[in-house]
Amino acid sequence: MSEGDYVLGTHDAELERLGLQHRLWRPRMLEAWRRAGIVPGQTVLDVGAGPGYAALDLAEIVGRAGRVVALERSRRFVEVLTARAAARGFTQLQVVEADVVTASFGVTMADAAWCRWLLCFVSDPRAVLRRIRAALRPRGVAVFHEYADYGSWRMAPRLAEQELFVEQVMSSWRADGGEPDVGLALPEYLVEAGFELEVTRLHVEVIAPGDPLWQWPRSYLQVGAPRLVELGLMTAPQADDLARAVDKVERLPHARMVTPIVIEVIARAGE
Repeated sequence: MSEGDYVLGTHDAELERLGLQHRLWRPRMLEAWRRAGIVPGQTVLDVGAGPGYAALDLAEIVGRAGRVVALERSRRFVEVLTARAAARGFTQLQVVEADVVTASFGVTMADAAWCRWLLCFVSDPRAVLRRIRAALRPRGVAVFHEYADYGSWRMAPRLAEQELFVEQVMSSWRADGGEPDVGLALPEYLVEAGFELEVTRLHVEVIAPGDPLWQWPRSYLQVGAPRLVELGLMTAPQADDLARAVDKVERLPHARMVTPIVIEVIARAGE
């Protein structure tokens, strides 16, 4: 992969998938921000901002009197977010191209930080948490959504092709230095980094094909399988078998899906 790219890619189809994922998860995200006390006028970090869907929401919340610093390593995503922020006149949104594992954030005394589905992809999540802690003021808050059990993503009835895909996805993340189930270690890592835990809760759903949330994992199957084929981690026949099997299951009136378990953690920086 090119420098600044991701195992999932930064192509147009991935941008669209991330947008869909954000829209479907947005209510859970906004509720987490409300519980954390993110309000107008604050300085907030978006750590691993991607193409910036959440950063734009944060910019709306903090308003002109606040500041959002979106940290992202992918040049493609930085360019997309910069253009979107300019189109909306968000002068309070600063986009910084930086690898959050190795680079200084260039910010101190921020009020809050947001980090979603980043730590599962990085080689050193502890380093990211130390940098977040260093960028926050005393008693500043950090909000995380990370996978706690990615393998919990299952179909009912069980689908061998889908379970193989999940195994291949997890292998691809680990091969790139990540850990799909990093959420299980997140509370420990946060305490090590100087945080106090305030909220720990799980997000998991059992959904039917007609549920809008079904499109979240469904879209990943559609985009992720070709990406795994591109990376040589899945064969084209396997991808075709997966697509046919999922299509067949979706036509069953009793079909259900268990979503990957996500842990939400809200933590407060120590004095």
